[in-house]
Amino acid sequence: MPLGTWLKAGTSATALALAMAGPATAATAPTGESSAARAAAVTLRYDDSRAAGWEAAIAAGTASWNANVSNVQLVEAAPGTVAEIVIVATTGWPQATLGPVRPGGQVRVELGSQAVDQGYNKTRIAAHELGHSLGLPDTKPGPCSQLMSGSSAGTACTNAIPNATERSRVQSAYASAIAALVPTDGRTLVDAP
Repeated sequence: MPLGTWLKAGTSATALALAMAGPATAATAPTGESSAARAAAVTLRYDDSRAAGWEAAIAAGTASWNANVSNVQLVEAAPGTVAEIVIVATTGWPQATLGPVRPGGQVRVELGSQAVDQGYNKTRIAAHELGHSLGLPDTKPGPCSQLMSGSSAGTACTNAIPNATERSRVQSAYASAIAALVPTDGRTLVDAP
């Protein structure tokens, strides 16, 4: 097949995949990334309007993910708009729907005060539960250096930064428009010790 035919077929396939992917939006990528990489970033909106008392932890948790991955960015949803990640405060143990959530889909994060009452760090809880929404399961038991080790790292652990493996898994989950077609797992993961 001539090169021109291959290029035309590849361009058509890419356009089809992007059209089917839904509203992927460009987000700011770390310095040094190409404009193509920035354009491919998926923006996921979160609604924390029912998470009173967790605002600072949610802001720090989303900032941690946004600083450490470039294929997906988390932004606060404008009031009255539909969000892919719905965050609520509860009195139970933290839990979340296992993603990866896609634009137009929806998962739920419950930030439970029972864990805080037992001494667990709010920012680590928020970042950990958001990790579930991005497709990461628990890695229990695990060290404090693994964000997804959750409560198994103990109450002294305040690490809210995903490690290299966790970052790589999220980057892979949101690596292309074709990946946007993969549905979420749908399971709810409860993070009680």
